[in-house]
Amino acid sequence: MSAPISQVRPQPDQVLVDIVDYVLSGLPGDSANALTTARYCLLDTLGCGLEALSYPACTKLLGPIVPGTIVPNGAKVPGTAFQLDPVQAAFNIGAMIRWLDFNDTWLAAEWGHPSDNLGGILATADWLSRTAVAQGTQSTQGKPPLTMKHVLEAMVKAHEIQGCIALENAFNKVGLDHVLLVKLASTAVVGQLLGLTRDELINAVSLAMVDGHALRTYRHAPNTGSRKSWAAGDATARAVRLALIAKTGEMGYPSALTAKTWGFYDVSFKGQPFRFQRPYGTYVMENVLFKIAFPAEFHAQTAAEAAMTLHGQLAQRGKTADDIARITIRTHEAAIRIIDKSGPLANPADRDHCIQYMVAVPILFGRLTAADYEDDIAGDPRIDALRAKTFCVEDPQFTRDYHDPGKRSIANALTVELNDGTTLDEVVVEYPIGHKRRREAGIPLLIEKFRTHLARRFAAKQQQAILDVSLDAARLEAMPVHEYVDLYVT
Repeated sequence: MSAPISQVRPQPDQVLVDIVDYVLSGLPGDSANALTTARYCLLDTLGCGLEALSYPACTKLLGPIVPGTIVPNGAKVPGTAFQLDPVQAAFNIGAMIRWLDFNDTWLAAEWGHPSDNLGGILATADWLSRTAVAQGTQSTQGKPPLTMKHVLEAMVKAHEIQGCIALENAFNKVGLDHVLLVKLASTAVVGQLLGLTRDELINAVSLAMVDGHALRTYRHAPNTGSRKSWAAGDATARAVRLALIAKTGEMGYPSALTAKTWGFYDVSFKGQPFRFQRPYGTYVMENVLFKIAFPAEFHAQTAAEAAMTLHGQLAQRGKTADDIARITIRTHEAAIRIIDKSGPLANPADRDHCIQYMVAVPILFGRLTAADYEDDIAGDPRIDALRAKTFCVEDPQFTRDYHDPGKRSIANALTVELNDGTTLDEVVVEYPIGHKRRREAGIPLLIEKFRTHLARRFAAKQQQAILDVSLDAARLEAMPVHEYVDLYVT
């Protein structure tokens, strides 16, 4: 017979303790680079959300749960007139920034988008700041409003929690979606912003781990759908809710991970404990990948860049896609597992996770934009004709370099064979423009991307007011959160 389960309440799991102690500590002394990167990440993430407001499929999900509700001192949703409770505001902001698959990316054993956590961070910080101003800093309850530096520091920590766990732990291999890590990281940093004690914060992250976790069903054929665009918003909103529950003094579950039979490891992770490559610091933010050139699933970024080069080469030869007999994509294992697709593509969510589609469009049109995933473009028969001629093969070295912490490449190589028997020189791109190794070239383009997003939503005077603060690091860090968010209100 198996031994009975002990009735003695255990000490909290070390994984939970390590997360909480990291969140409650200050950033390392050498964190200037991480904070600078976080500032660019903030701009890029908000810009992506502003672009998403042009898409009715996104905007139909936004606003209060009960139409017309305005929450006194509530968090405001950038680019809109909504003022909501922090949970619903987190959903709104989180859904916006993830909608077009254009915000940052982290690739490891698990994939994800750490800036998804900004939904909960910004909503909570904005609400707390407005509440502080309403109460008055001279009152007995009064506290000064949070500043944007608090937001940037929380972003660094959320990136680090999500990214460090993702380095060695593949939730996708047990069918769980990576937004689990958004919920966990957001709960931790939002709890810290809310002023939870250490014990309350341990309770909060334990609540996140025993929570229901999303399946990856909506990311894969034959069920690929738009939930993948709002799943992170849902996760970061849930995190705010759990942190608020913990703040009431609600109990936690100390062995949420390790409990025999009933803990996360046994129920959802095949009995395996989490593995860690490195302690929490600032590594993830410093090495995060920005999507600068294309709104495309990140494993295809270099493939799309190579396809743009081939578009030019074909034009120089007086050739078109009709002259192509075959395209071979030499790629890494993760790309094959996630975005190698043949057959019908049902919707934009399906198309932006198909590497053949994301190669065909640039070769045909010399571009790849968010609008290129919509039905009117996808209906062009030349796209599917070219997809049918495009095949992926794994290069084991590309796969090794993808996992190498010193390289973290996301390589793709394209070879085009023409109907006349000619084979064009292979075009290889190892590192996308948003990679740390191309940061110097990428940041000016990232700022230009931000300017473009602002111009879609705001008049020139409002655009300039946002830019003046956002591009001045010292001024941005010192600005109260609610004042910065107010710059984005329509």
